[in-house]
Amino acid sequence: MLQQTQVATVIPYFRTWMERFPNFAALAAAPESEVLHAWQGLGYYARARNLRTAAQTVVEKHGGQFPDSAEAIRGLPGVGRYTANAVITFARNHAVPIVEANIARLLARLSNLEISIDTSLGREALWQCAAKLLPKQGARLHNSALMDLGALVCGTRPRCHVCPVRNFCAAKNPSRLPLKKPRPSIRLRTEHHGFSWRRGRVLLEQSQDRWRGMWILPRLAAAPPHRKPLHISEFPFTSHRITLTVFPGGSARDRAKSIQRWFPVDALPSIPLPSPHRRALEMLTSERHK
Repeated sequence: MLQQTQVATVIPYFRTWMERFPNFAALAAAPESEVLHAWQGLGYYARARNLRTAAQTVVEKHGGQFPDSAEAIRGLPGVGRYTANAVITFARNHAVPIVEANIARLLARLSNLEISIDTSLGREALWQCAAKLLPKQGARLHNSALMDLGALVCGTRPRCHVCPVRNFCAAKNPSRLPLKKPRPSIRLRTEHHGFSWRRGRVLLEQSQDRWRGMWILPRLAAAPPHRKPLHISEFPFTSHRITLTVFPGGSARDRAKSIQRWFPVDALPSIPLPSPHRRALEMLTSERHK
C-alpha cells in the first residue's frame, strides 16, 4: 500500500484491510472483486491483484507461512528487490540493503552520482552504494535511519546545515541531484461512457484493461452526435490527463452485453468501482433521485 501512496492515506486503508483479511488464508480465498473493492481509492490496482496472488502462493507453496529469505520473497508475484529486502530487514533484521525514493536521493548526493538514477546503470550504482554502507549488525536500524535522513533532512530541498553526515557528502551541488531522465510530456485523452438508468438500476461494464475486474460505466466508441454530456471530469493516469465524459445511454429496452450488468443503486457502495467512475455515478444517481 505504501508504494506510490502517502503514509497518511494508507493508515485507514491498512486497518480496514487487516480487519477484512487478517491472514494469508483469508486473502487467498477472497474473490478478486472483494479485494479490488477493499483497495478502491488507492489506485494502481495491479498491486491489489498481485497481493492476492502472492497470498495464494504463500498458502499453496509455503504452507501459509511467509518465506524467510529475500530470494523466496522475490519469487512472490509483484515483489521486487526493494520490497523483498525491506520486508526481510524490518521484519527479521537481516543485513540486506534497501533503496527507495528517499534513500536513492540521499545516496546520489553522498556519492555525487552523475548519472540518472532512473536508468539501469544508475539504479545498480545506488544498490552497490547501499550495500557498501550496510553494517553487519543492526541493519534494521541502519536502513530505517537512511530512510528518515532522506525524508527529513536530505529532501527535495536539502537541509545541509543540520545534516549529521555532511562531512562525508561528496555532492558539490546537492540541490541538482539526483539526476533523472526528462519526464514524458502529459498526453491528453478523452474517454466516452454512457449512463443508462432503469427503475432504480444502472448499467455497468466490467473493465477488461486498465481497471481489469472493476466495474465502470459502459464504454462508447465515440461521443454520440448532437447529445450533450451529463458529466465531465478529469483525472490523471500515469502520463495521461484523461477527460471522462458521460452521455445518456440507450433506451431502457437495450440488452446488456456479456460483460455488462444492471446494478441496483443501493448496491453500488459494495462493488469495486474506480474513483472517477464512482464520483460520476454518485453525481448522476443523486440527480435522478432529485
